[in-house]
Amino acid sequence: QVQLVESGGGLVQAGASMRLSCSVSGGALSLYVMGWFRQAPGKERELLAASTWSAPPTYVADSVKGRFTISKDNRKNMVYLQMNSLQPEDTAVYYCAAKSRGSQEYRYWGQGTQVTVSS
Repeated sequence: QVQLVESGGGLVQAGASMRLSCSVSGGALSLYVMGWFRQAPGKERELLAASTWSAPPTYVADSVKGRFTISKDNRKNMVYLQMNSLQPEDTAVYYCAAKSRGSQEYRYWGQGTQVTVSS
């Protein structure tokens, strides 16, 4: 059973940077793909970036490409989302998630962390 705990959200002004962290435990982590999602009020959940533990990121959404970067620390079992040049439209609840390699659906989810960007 994979367990995910996000941290690092909060309130920032437009143009600022923020790094979200996700602590990962349980299971053979090399078998999983890690992803960062967000969901804004009234909008569908959006996949922002994804990466396996042993390779460079496999996906970055066009909406955040060039601003957001997913990274991981295999020794610490941590996954990060570095967010630069934040804009008010980035305001959302951000989630860390995991799925088995080869699976279509993310099965494991963190509790989410709120990111609010003021103009």
